[in-house]
Amino acid sequence: MRQHTLRHLLLIASLGLFALPILAKDKDASLLTIDWPQTGTPVLHFTISKFKSLPGMGPLHGHVMDVTAQNLSSKRIVNAQFHVYLFDKDKTRVGEDGIEVNNVGPGETVKFETTVAASGAPVSVTLEPISQAPKVVTLTVNSLPQGADLKLDGAEQGATPRLITVGAGRHSLKFTKEGFITGTFPLEIGPNDVSGGSVSFELGTASFDSVELRDGTILNGDLVSIAGMEVQVRVGGTIQHIDRNKMKRILLTEREAPSPDLPPATSNP
Repeated sequence: MRQHTLRHLLLIASLGLFALPILAKDKDASLLTIDWPQTGTPVLHFTISKFKSLPGMGPLHGHVMDVTAQNLSSKRIVNAQFHVYLFDKDKTRVGEDGIEVNNVGPGETVKFETTVAASGAPVSVTLEPISQAPKVVTLTVNSLPQGADLKLDGAEQGATPRLITVGAGRHSLKFTKEGFITGTFPLEIGPNDVSGGSVSFELGTASFDSVELRDGTILNGDLVSIAGMEVQVRVGGTIQHIDRNKMKRILLTEREAPSPDLPPATSNP
């Protein structure tokens, strides 16, 4: 039996899609078993008996699964390969890998571990043969700073960093984070692209002016005016009046002229 890091798989016969529910909170949780194929005489019997977290893998989370595969047929299985997909509680795919069974004799059982990386907390697993899977790749999407809300072609993907699955073709990534201008990134996946790539997007200019005071305080808002010894800054709809001598620096963002129907701010001396 041979185990790959990439484990991109191809099965001789046409396989069905199976789901294996797991309990991620219990690292030693016993999982349901499944026979393949699901109809007719079973050939392979799978059991995933453990799901353990690995520390220290950066923005992604590593997990180890203990897998047992038993050949129930009277013939040797030369090669059987499956995709492994991880899903979180919202049924969003957060990771993928693969398992491969090679040269397993009749009645023989093989046991192995497989390590997968996920961008969230997995709570369920599916197995699917490559022969039925569409052409897709997985890649890690990050932003600077992290924690931006990510959309892929308008669909919510969660906060960055995020592991996403993308089909071939042209796509659009949208990054949104409070305090920063929304940014978009065009993404094109070719027919020969493979999984494992990454996209890092630097968010644009902050959407607010920034006023730093000499005591270290930073106010983010809209600069209204600078007159004599006073600076006025609109923060949360309220104008703050700041003594010029208390200011250290002002960072202004480029913006269009204010709309004439903008509601007036209330004054807070």
